[in-house]
Amino acid sequence: MSQYRPPAPWEFLLSASRTTLQSYELSRLSHAANLRKEILELLDQYMEERTSALLARWLIEQRERSVMAAENMVTAEVAGSNGHSASDNVLAEHAPLPRTPRSRS
Repeated sequence: MSQYRPPAPWEFLLSASRTTLQSYELSRLSHAANLRKEILELLDQYMEERTSALLARWLIEQRERSVMAAENMVTAEVAGSNGHSASDNVLAEHAPLPRTPRSRS
């Protein structure tokens, strides 16, 4: 994007009448308003594009999570088909504590 900066017409402005200066002021304000409108339109387009990209990213992640959940379910089903239940696996992780003889008092 190029930056357009017209040189200030100093000689013209210094020698211009009040009416001419008012006209020049209004033309600059009009130009600034047009630039503002263009900027706002560009910001709206930017927001639309960014929102669409974020939605696509969210959908990608949701699909990946769904695939991973399905794979985990298949893995769990395969592991469960070897004669052990899920509760057997949980209980197998916790070995029983050794018994200590109680002293008689």
